[in-house]
Amino acid sequence: MVKVVLSNPMLALTQGARELEFAVSNYRELTLALCARWPQMAALIERSAVAIDGQIYQDAFAEPLASGSEVFFMPRIEGG
Repeated sequence: MVKVVLSNPMLALTQGARELEFAVSNYRELTLALCARWPQMAALIERSAVAIDGQIYQDAFAEPLASGSEVFFMPRIEGG
């Protein structure tokens, strides 16, 4: 199981559920599972950065996920 921690903008879709668990093996499967359950989540995921086990990614599409991994979605910071 992979633990997912959602940021505040996503909580309205999940009725306030901040932490979820999914049986997936990679980031793509995780996003598909989230969007199957909450179709509006796709737009929020697209505008999010993600941390997988503490490593921050702007694009984690191909990243594998091991059982016990923690995935944290956060608002993407633009600019520089």
